[in-house]
Amino acid sequence: MTYKLEDIEIRLLLEALFVRYHYDFRRYAAASIKRRLRLARENLGFETYSALQAALLHDPAVLPRLLGYLTVQVSEMFRDPSYFLAIREQVIPHLRTYPSLRVWVAGCSEGEELYSLVILFREEGLEDRTLFYATDINHEALVKAESGIYSLDRLQLFTENHRKSGGKSSLSDYYSAAYGRASFDKSLRERVVFADHSLVTDAVFAEMHFISCRNVMIYFDRDLQDRTIGLFKDSLARKGFLGLGAKENLRFSKYSSAFLDFAHEDRIYQRRAE
Repeated sequence: MTYKLEDIEIRLLLEALFVRYHYDFRRYAAASIKRRLRLARENLGFETYSALQAALLHDPAVLPRLLGYLTVQVSEMFRDPSYFLAIREQVIPHLRTYPSLRVWVAGCSEGEELYSLVILFREEGLEDRTLFYATDINHEALVKAESGIYSLDRLQLFTENHRKSGGKSSLSDYYSAAYGRASFDKSLRERVVFADHSLVTDAVFAEMHFISCRNVMIYFDRDLQDRTIGLFKDSLARKGFLGLGAKENLRFSKYSSAFLDFAHEDRIYQRRAE
């Protein structure tokens, strides 16, 4: 097989990123990673991927800028409201039976989904017995998630999503607005652990009762998707729940037999008891 020079440069760049900084994008879907790297190279002002690689190896300041292109940070609160409605109406009754709960938002980006789940659990009376884990490979995204601050012009969409998800209060009860920004109440973070974690290279996080990882695996190749699903299987308590994105499923995974198709339309699965 003959590789194009550009493809060779990209492979070497991803290898350098892994060896130097331990961020592994080598098994991300090729078309997606190539598109993001091209955008990064052009916007960061490098003629070639080799030049970008040299800068990455010798200037640590390049790393967070590159990660900003390689990790997807586009989300919204209560995105796909039917997913959160299914959690509220179908998953929560099962979770109520546990004296304590652990919830993992894997690939939490800038925190929109995390706060959605904390608010939902508060409205359902489960927040006080739940520990939330919010993880991502992008440290800057985690810092933004921990701040809980979003542009005020996004709140109309967030509010409408919250209403459609079966919200039992007004979303405005959870934030204060000033200077064009909405700052979510710090009490929403009291039971949250923010942590760096890679689905590509890191091990089981802890025993969880609910894992939400949405619109992350669509950027992985098949082998990495399987690796991730296996990680979730091993991280879930028996009869624990896994929520995926609207375009993701377990159909072709070698671990699919370990899960029940709990809420098919909303991509929520339950780990089998055996």
